[in-house]
Amino acid sequence: MNSRIRNAKQSEVFLHPGDFYFSAGEQCIGTLLGSCIAICLWHPILHIGGMCHFVLPDNGTGRTAKLNGRYAIDAMKMFVGSVAEHHTELKQYQASIYGGANVVSSLVKKGEDTIGERNAAIAMELLMANKVSIGIVDVGESWPRRISFDVSNGQVTVNAQK
Repeated sequence: MNSRIRNAKQSEVFLHPGDFYFSAGEQCIGTLLGSCIAICLWHPILHIGGMCHFVLPDNGTGRTAKLNGRYAIDAMKMFVGSVAEHHTELKQYQASIYGGANVVSSLVKKGEDTIGERNAAIAMELLMANKVSIGIVDVGESWPRRISFDVSNGQVTVNAQK
């Protein structure tokens, strides 16, 4: 768990499930996670980056009319677009992954992956496929997490709701 000191002038953009935010300035991005996943992407030289909060690996059909941040595959396409808008490449960024908790264990059948496990796996798969360096991976367990990502310095604060 990394700690950070937030500038009193900074406000926090709070992401709900399906939200995506990318910033080129001094910005904090926060969210609350259960089985959902947040990927924080940060450029260590330019100090820009963003966060997604996805709910499921994909929409089950493989087709979408427009990008929907509720799905990991679409969230990664949103990162690709934002990175390109800033004239950078995904492989220049550092990523961290949070969430994927099994908050309702009574709904999981024995021997079946939880939605949190499937979400964590797709996040790793997509980042590795795009050659993004993965640092912190804080996933699993059975409690929600509140995270706050300071884009100005790349630090993430995690508060587990045990």
